[in-house]
Amino acid sequence: MKHIAALALLATAAATASAQSNVTLFGVVDVAVRNVKNGDNTVRSMASGGYNTSRLGFRGVEDLGGGLKASFWLETGFNADSGTQSDATRFWNRRSTVSLSGNFGEIRLGRDFTPTYTGYADYDAFGTNGVASADKFATTFGAAVDTNTRSDNEFSYFTPGNLGGFKAQVSFAPSEKVAGKKYIGGRAGYAAGPLDVTASYGQTDTVLNASGNQKYKFAAIGGSYDFGVVKLLGYYSQAKLADQKLAVANLGVHVPVGAGTIRASYIHADASGRTAAGVNTDKNDASQIAIGYVHDLSKRTALYTTVARVNNKERAAFATASSPALPSPNNGRDSTGVEFGMRHRF
Repeated sequence: MKHIAALALLATAAATASAQSNVTLFGVVDVAVRNVKNGDNTVRSMASGGYNTSRLGFRGVEDLGGGLKASFWLETGFNADSGTQSDATRFWNRRSTVSLSGNFGEIRLGRDFTPTYTGYADYDAFGTNGVASADKFATTFGAAVDTNTRSDNEFSYFTPGNLGGFKAQVSFAPSEKVAGKKYIGGRAGYAAGPLDVTASYGQTDTVLNASGNQKYKFAAIGGSYDFGVVKLLGYYSQAKLADQKLAVANLGVHVPVGAGTIRASYIHADASGRTAAGVNTDKNDASQIAIGYVHDLSKRTALYTTVARVNNKERAAFATASSPALPSPNNGRDSTGVEFGMRHRF
């Protein structure tokens, strides 16, 4: 009830503020029927976010004059199948930022995506959602890393959009004496016409150990090219912690067909190095093949279906989906996921 009351008050404030600035209420509701099989374990369920993550948000912009603008963005994620929060520890878990922008670019403060996440997620054919998401391969090797997707207390600078297609972002987040939260990273790229390319790099301080403060490092190169009849997109990334590495190559396509789009991708994950316990991971590779179709009933409403299969080697145990809870595939066992759902945005 407290959350509902808070949202009601915020909506009232937003309506009042709209007389002086541009305030928008927006959101996505996405629910799918899902079947996941990990080895010999199978679960049938309804799940949230098979195409887009379910969310509710408020954003606003105030024109300060002279080309200067102030803005805010508050966004919370929820599980549309059950009505629960997607993050029990944070209400505005997806984004909570305030910004100042102008001819110099944009300075943004608060919880937001890290540049290393957008550096590869923008080039996943399935948008890092659903059973075909590439996020299942975004491992932290078990370390306390809280910056793979978003970062708390993030300070970011974005270049202006009038640099002939050049784009860049640099971000920093202090640890505030919490392991896995101190982050520094950035991305730079070019986007003009059908071409979009980005390179990104970031590192996060993990727990202190005998050899000092370990750093989790992540780098990626991604790109897309839209030929009209087909759009090619993909990325190559490498995660590293101490002696462990995981390199991921992702190649995907979007093919427009009438009122819909066929989506497909192939992902290969190549593990190497040794764990802290000295276990060799060189053969713990995996691959995923996926295909899906999105049918647009309107600009806001779509039906979709996706099929994905993960082939694990040796001790690899990647699963097509982690929600609802289901035992991971036994070492080297495969995982298959199928879903059909509906997405509505407003």
